[in-house]
Amino acid sequence: MEYLIRINDTVNGFAWGWFGLILLLGTGLVCSCITGFFQVTHIKHWWGKTIGMVFNKSSHVKNEEGSVSQFQALCTALAATIGTGNIAGVAAAICIGGPGAVFWMWIAAILGMMTNYSENILGIYFRRRNPEGEWSGGAMYYLSDGLGAYKHCKGVGKVLAVIFSCFTILASFGIGNMGQVNKITLNLESAFFANTDTVMFGGVSLINWIIGIILMWIGAAVILGGLKRVAAVSEKIVPFMALLYVLGALIIMFIHIGMLGDIFASIFKFALGQKAVLGGAAGSSIQIALNTVKNGCKRGVFSNEAGLGSSVMVHSNSNVKEPVKQGLWGIFEVFADTIIVCTMTAVVVLSSGAIDLETGLAVEGTNDATLVAKSFGNVFGTFGEMFVAVAVLLFAFTTVMGWSHYGSKAVEYLFGVKGAKIYRVIFVLMIISGAVMTSSLAWDISDTFNGLMMIPNLIGVLSLTPLVIKLTNNYVDRKIKGKDTEPLLSYDPLIQEEMAKAVKNGEE
Repeated sequence: MEYLIRINDTVNGFAWGWFGLILLLGTGLVCSCITGFFQVTHIKHWWGKTIGMVFNKSSHVKNEEGSVSQFQALCTALAATIGTGNIAGVAAAICIGGPGAVFWMWIAAILGMMTNYSENILGIYFRRRNPEGEWSGGAMYYLSDGLGAYKHCKGVGKVLAVIFSCFTILASFGIGNMGQVNKITLNLESAFFANTDTVMFGGVSLINWIIGIILMWIGAAVILGGLKRVAAVSEKIVPFMALLYVLGALIIMFIHIGMLGDIFASIFKFALGQKAVLGGAAGSSIQIALNTVKNGCKRGVFSNEAGLGSSVMVHSNSNVKEPVKQGLWGIFEVFADTIIVCTMTAVVVLSSGAIDLETGLAVEGTNDATLVAKSFGNVFGTFGEMFVAVAVLLFAFTTVMGWSHYGSKAVEYLFGVKGAKIYRVIFVLMIISGAVMTSSLAWDISDTFNGLMMIPNLIGVLSLTPLVIKLTNNYVDRKIKGKDTEPLLSYDPLIQEEMAKAVKNGEE
């Protein structure tokens, strides 16, 4: 185990070092610049075409085989992104990097909106149908068929596609399985079994085993049913759980409304890592600043997944014909996940008294794994802690469902449809491992796999920025400026013709 930890620390240091951070933020900045900061300049348009369409039946109707509705695609993507990163991840970022880490989560999210947008439109543009008639898309396809289409880059594109797929499979067991189940177990134990005598089995609490087994059976009932069942469950759970959690956080914000000024002041004050300097901790201010930036960006990506190339695999299953239209849902996905939900969590944590707003340091004895639950408990009592435990259960378990699809698509790319079915069974069986692992190792492995799959994906996105510009301009000319221009919908001439006819008939 110690040897595994040392290897993980080394690889994590590379993936989330200077190279990884510059690649992540740089790609978001490039994608923002080449689209004229679309997330800001066209905010009214993407807002109206996303949340404004929730009550429009067209966004809910699935009108072709092998696809899900646009709303189901969003909910499944949000199911995978709104997870423990929004609760325990935010708390961990603040405990390690201080209140300033929240600022870097915002920066990563603002830039990440256009990274996610670019991933989604590339995913739709390069998708194809598998032997079962289901849409398949993702970074592996725009790496092999997009980057691979450049002169002398066919081999490079194929290799990066395989590397990305391998890292996605590993990440699905980390961020999408072990990390989520581990947080579910910790919060359920803290909220419901804190005063229960612990019975050990195999060196692990019997409660952990029971929770893991129950989650495994529930997971089997949903995950083994494939994307349609995952999407159907996500469509019902995600809006409910997100609204309920935000409502609880808003109540806490209202109760501590007098502290809001100090809370946001501390976020900006410590954005460059002053917390340890003021607190008297060792280390140079530059190192501390880098630690704040790193943890903010890392937890931000853990939360919204912009740059990982993961959510594009479910967005590609949407019945949408327009690549850019699904890209708009990608912008909203990051906005809802980080700007709204993570900010709510940050305010809850910073108003709890567990973080000294003057020094930015965590109060001695603070546990980031259960900090949000304790913060809710300060206001709502035992019910608050139980509420967060249930919220973590719903947030995290829907993440497990979403990531099961991501991993299956990566396996499908490497080994075909039959391989994906075998993968789902293994994924379900592995759920129990998250319940019996130590928290720190599960979290650290998840961080590492995130960074490793991020690198080939972002290389692909950067290499295809000319296509992103072309697709965006084509959409803006037709849909915003009203020009009569031929739509660009797919790299495949046959799919392009099929989609163009549908768009002409008013199906988008």
